[in-house]
Amino acid sequence: MKIQVPFLQLPVSFDARALADEIARVDESHWRPHPNKLPGNSALTLIATNGEPDNDDLVGNMRPTAALEQLPRVKEVLAALGATWGRSRLMRLSGQAEVTAHVDTNYYWRERMRVHVPVTTTPDVRFQVGDAETNMKAGECWIFDTWSRHRVINGNHSTRIHLVADTVGGAGLWDLISRGRPAGRSIPGWQAPPAPLPGTGKVHIDFESVNLPSVMTPWEIRDHFVFLLGEAVPHPRLPVVQQGLLDFARRWHALWSALGDAKSGWPRYRELLDATRADILARGAGEIGLRNEVGLMYMLDMYVFGVALGDQNTANQSLRKDVHGDAPALPGAAAPKATSRRSAAGRFERPVFIVSPPRSGSTLLFETLVKAPGVFSIGDESHSLIEGVPGLAPSQRGHDSNRLQAQDATPEVTAQLQQRFFDALRDRDGHAPGEAAVRLLEKTPKNALRIPFLRAVFPDARFIYLHRDPRQVLASMIEGWQSGRFVMYPNLPGWQGLPWSFLLVPGWRELSGRPLADIVTRQWETATRLLLDDLQALDGAHWTGVDHDRFLADPQGTVERLGAWAGWGWDKDLGGVLPLSRYTLTTPAPDKWRKHASDIEPRLAAIQATVDRAARAAG
Repeated sequence: MKIQVPFLQLPVSFDARALADEIARVDESHWRPHPNKLPGNSALTLIATNGEPDNDDLVGNMRPTAALEQLPRVKEVLAALGATWGRSRLMRLSGQAEVTAHVDTNYYWRERMRVHVPVTTTPDVRFQVGDAETNMKAGECWIFDTWSRHRVINGNHSTRIHLVADTVGGAGLWDLISRGRPAGRSIPGWQAPPAPLPGTGKVHIDFESVNLPSVMTPWEIRDHFVFLLGEAVPHPRLPVVQQGLLDFARRWHALWSALGDAKSGWPRYRELLDATRADILARGAGEIGLRNEVGLMYMLDMYVFGVALGDQNTANQSLRKDVHGDAPALPGAAAPKATSRRSAAGRFERPVFIVSPPRSGSTLLFETLVKAPGVFSIGDESHSLIEGVPGLAPSQRGHDSNRLQAQDATPEVTAQLQQRFFDALRDRDGHAPGEAAVRLLEKTPKNALRIPFLRAVFPDARFIYLHRDPRQVLASMIEGWQSGRFVMYPNLPGWQGLPWSFLLVPGWRELSGRPLADIVTRQWETATRLLLDDLQALDGAHWTGVDHDRFLADPQGTVERLGAWAGWGWDKDLGGVLPLSRYTLTTPAPDKWRKHASDIEPRLAAIQATVDRAARAAG
């Protein structure tokens, strides 16, 4: 649910020690892995559909599990907050683990808050929402803006446990919210008095029974449209899309007035839904993004087209399940259709990976090429997708680096990674793969260190090396470190300096305590040298080079050349001017690097051999 501040602390607190002691007595067998198998994340289900602890559905009668009945004080917390409760859990985050950045996009969270009560925690647990960050202390009670991209990092070696409960609210909770305090704001006299927890569990709790419409009312549809259009990034196609949505809302209202939710009218509703979705895509909705970096078309599917009619709700698992991080950041990526899980084995044909050091412009190249016909992508970078496979995250490899070799692609790892990629794929119109082989396009700067591994996972993989003037890259990396927006490993053991940003290169420990310019220079040189070593060991037909400045000067010619090389072609007119990529910090300019010239120029001589080699490789 979108709220007006990143974090809001409620004026109530609870005895965290008593809660922790109670929770510690619950048998370990009640804990289960995170639905997305995120490393270090586990949960104890308290409220679930039909009270079934292994049921991740967000649809149906929400009822207490057997585990909640063993936790009287936890029940008393829920009762004290005065709300109607939906899916709720105890969430456990191991030391040095994280909840990767994501947006809660499911229809379920459109009007549901996520209440957090920390039970065991430390000052090193950082909760990030957009550009804001806070530490929730044990016993406090918080809600936050789940519509913004958010992330949790446990920088301590101790385990963190939060009570995490979803709700549409209630009289008691809305009163607490009205008296809440935004994180970091001082309000004279503001307090969070403790609520009593007698430990008897003799309380009344309201649970959800209705959470998905059979036929969505026209008033709810209009509310979703108003909300999403208000969140849209300005775009030339937006007025045309808005008119199409208004026309749909009027026609739906006419049907509703005649048919209500009678099943006899469902075929007419379905016909209107399907025709409108196709029309909205044709009007350009797939090109429009939202301010939280999710695509407008994706959210129209999640909020309206995928749930407005009950004829497909029970089959559409993407709208029923609790899946975090499933929203493609690429504008227009659409919700998955109702299909059975298909095997990825043998489905990839000549996948293409863009490889480069960080801040080389790979996002812009990716966002352009992904519009090619027949190309599929996961919509964003694959950090959690790859590092979520057991054994591939640096924390599970002695924090050595992001370097992965062919021997790391065991049969088990290969099968799992291919399936993870395949399940996330969408084309430029938001469609999942059909039965034909798929053409994958991917870009993640860490993959500059993983070329042998990717070749082992995808034996016929191709690579596009993107080169950019290293002076521009180093300056942008310096600013990226300083911004704090690109922190990857915030608590590397023994590291002294700003939290580690961008890819983790071999030999990083030698850089501890060194000037930032030394760090980014080593990152660029190591990543570039290793990726060129790996590329030049391949058959020359399996990779090609692109220069960033020449791409900006002739985007149409560049993408047509790359489309011909990759074998997927090109069918769009780019119009000569490309938009800024979503990870741009400030407007690009060829000489912008000069404000860091005193840091950059003295270090170029030591890496000149790699600088020259990189320029030659770009051709």
